[in-house]
Amino acid sequence: MTATTETPVTRKAPRPRADALRNRERIVAAAREMFVEFGCEVPLDEVARRAGVGNATVYRNFPDRDALVREVVCSVMDRTVRAAEQALNETGDAFEALERFAHAAADERISALCPMISSTFDQSHPDLEDARRRVESLVVQLMDRARAAGQLRDDVEYGDLLVGVAQLSRPPAGTGCMSADRFVHRHLQLFLDGMRAPARSVLPGSAVTVEDLRR
Repeated sequence: MTATTETPVTRKAPRPRADALRNRERIVAAAREMFVEFGCEVPLDEVARRAGVGNATVYRNFPDRDALVREVVCSVMDRTVRAAEQALNETGDAFEALERFAHAAADERISALCPMISSTFDQSHPDLEDARRRVESLVVQLMDRARAAGQLRDDVEYGDLLVGVAQLSRPPAGTGCMSADRFVHRHLQLFLDGMRAPARSVLPGSAVTVEDLRR
């Protein structure tokens, strides 16, 4: 009698249920809102309350605060990547595409990411590094295209744009975060107008590069 060898059955990992995915998305959305408003030290039970889920659901998805902060940061970076990709795919005015990206990035409140990235987890985490590289590459392409069209001044770089967007989307001291929103896009447009070529003044210092931001 010939022995037969059974082929092991490969079992696919079960897909998360639709309601579980929705709960996770609601937690991340609520955390993003509250981190922007109150900082990343906001109590996680408050995040759960705003998301409309129980505390256990938050901890089932995110075992600690760092995991939730990282997910929020990467989700914002992913949306920023999509905004840059959309702008890069546009075939019209190159500077207007760059402007649309800048306004979309301001809507993501990227200024709120800075203290979270610097204070809560490893800046070299693979998820963060991947998202950061994609943003950098796409925005540099947007700026190079506008510069090649003669629309972007020669003495500005990626870091100048991102620092400007971050600073102008940050609420002034002593004001509520949401109450300052009505000023963001007005002042951002003033800043963007200053980046247009031809340059009307000599900027102090040197252009801020990707490497400068990483130091």
